[in-house]
Amino acid sequence: MAGHSKFKNIMHRKGAQDKKRSAMFSKLSREITVAAKMGMPDPDMNPRLRAAVNAAKAQSMPKDNIARAIDKASKGEGDNYEEVRYEGYGPGGVAIIVEALTDNRNRTATNVRTAFAKNGGNLGASGAVSHGFERLGLIEYPGSAGDEEKVLEAAIEAGAEDVESDLGDGDENPGSHQIWVAIEQLHPVARELEKVLGEAEGVKLAWKPNMTTTVDADTAATLLKLIDVLEEDDDVQTVWGNYEIPDDVMEKLG
Repeated sequence: MAGHSKFKNIMHRKGAQDKKRSAMFSKLSREITVAAKMGMPDPDMNPRLRAAVNAAKAQSMPKDNIARAIDKASKGEGDNYEEVRYEGYGPGGVAIIVEALTDNRNRTATNVRTAFAKNGGNLGASGAVSHGFERLGLIEYPGSAGDEEKVLEAAIEAGAEDVESDLGDGDENPGSHQIWVAIEQLHPVARELEKVLGEAEGVKLAWKPNMTTTVDADTAATLLKLIDVLEEDDDVQTVWGNYEIPDDVMEKLG
């Protein structure tokens, strides 16, 4: 178990998502519907649905929207979505994994391939980069949940494997805590942490890179454009990468 104060840029900047609230709600609804169709429509009896509902709440998605998505699924209504994963390389050889929920594989594959091609990357075959990542559970808390020591102690007690803490630098950036766990321990650990730290901001399956690639300002600018284009696609749920952008480079990019 280790606590890291330096935040790894595994997921894209959170602030950018605020501009895409409507699209975000659509993606969250899709995940809730898929989770509810795959298991019980009761979040307490369906860990994936519980995680989806918690993620929706963390993004301030209205309760009516959440209830509507679950209700649709329980009645067998709505589109049938398929889970698809794409792997490729972005600018600077950065490894990227794209997870999508789609009702049209051809459309999604074309959109993802085009996004890579137009933004300094190229789409690879299945398994091209995932061997460089670990599939783990990820529990996310805002910096306000507690200081690094409190969160690390709670994580150890709950049975987590690792913690990464970004200490933040004020009200605009309060920091965050990422708690990594074995997949089968995701929901038991999340329940234990909730007793100490409150409800998590996110509870989900994630891809954690075994090694990260540090990128310069030019590479970072193109890379973030690629990630923006991918995230704007309705079918794309999450984008993971093994890149790390130094703080001084992020400041230059604004």
